[in-house]
Amino acid sequence: MMNNTMKNQVGNLPQGTTIFGKWHQKSYTILKTLGYGATGYVYLTRSSSGLAALKISENSSSITSEVNVLRHFSKVRGFSLGPSLLDVDDWIMGNGQKVFSFYVMEYLEGEAFLTFIQNKGMEWAGILVLQLLTDLQTLHEEGWVFGDLKPDNLIVTANPPKVRLIDVGGTTIQGRAIKEFTEFFDRGYWGLGSRKAEPTYDLFAVAMIMIHTCYPKQFQKNGEGGIKQLSSYIHGNLWLRKYEKVLVRALSGQYTSAAAMKREFLQAMSDSKPSAKVQAAPQGKAKASPQQTSASYTNRTQKNRARQQATQSQVVPKKSKSKGFIETSVLITIVLAAYFFYIYGTLL
Repeated sequence: MMNNTMKNQVGNLPQGTTIFGKWHQKSYTILKTLGYGATGYVYLTRSSSGLAALKISENSSSITSEVNVLRHFSKVRGFSLGPSLLDVDDWIMGNGQKVFSFYVMEYLEGEAFLTFIQNKGMEWAGILVLQLLTDLQTLHEEGWVFGDLKPDNLIVTANPPKVRLIDVGGTTIQGRAIKEFTEFFDRGYWGLGSRKAEPTYDLFAVAMIMIHTCYPKQFQKNGEGGIKQLSSYIHGNLWLRKYEKVLVRALSGQYTSAAAMKREFLQAMSDSKPSAKVQAAPQGKAKASPQQTSASYTNRTQKNRARQQATQSQVVPKKSKSKGFIETSVLITIVLAAYFFYIYGTLL
């Protein structure tokens, strides 16, 4: 929880407030509040360089910690899990009696994780989870655990769609105690592990993100808790059921790495059979999937062929039936192959 002093000093700063850096002499004008957490507030600002996200806090040590994380990430080649760090400075408020530390980072413009999936369809949930596991593997190899991993900290940028994390406040060096967490995505809350910073902690949260995608209204732990309760929710949803083995293993802490979870997740995705009914998240209507489109097209084709046969002679040559079956099979194969390569191409 945030203390009252922080709320009074750096919380809810009005639009138009200008934050001027003491050391680098750069100014940032607040446009709106983007969010807040245990360590400070994040604002959308405009400067001479354009739009940027600025995080300010009364706790200078927390700002220093987050800055160190972002600086470390910037040195990892090809790593784009978090935003780029642009500036670090102090702001002298009012008569100069109060000094607040802040840092400025890249403003990631995009859609919220759950909103994107509701608009685009459940197929994208699998693609985004694969992207997330790829970046988590890099993060873990660098010796860090993200910690407070949840949909609120995920955003999907465009061209091409890419999942990104927008708050590194909970990022913790492996082996230490998790700094920040949210109960629903915390394995300690569910009685399925400690709050020690290790890869399995993040992978548990990935599984909970998948569950939350299909159950947007967060449910609370009941008397059973643990795997038994979570498994009942997994089994009760058609989309989650396809990944039941992967989810249970992640919730139980059985994966040694994000790469191992990614391999089995991808296998489950490729093994799942095309279905005309794909259960999406309760909120929002998902667009028709490639499997649904191919199934619908095939059904229409078969009905048209039946009507044509009824107007012709009652005896249909076997060669014609065989040809129609081959054409339908080829059509389904082409559509499924195109969808399979689409997924792989998106992940590159």
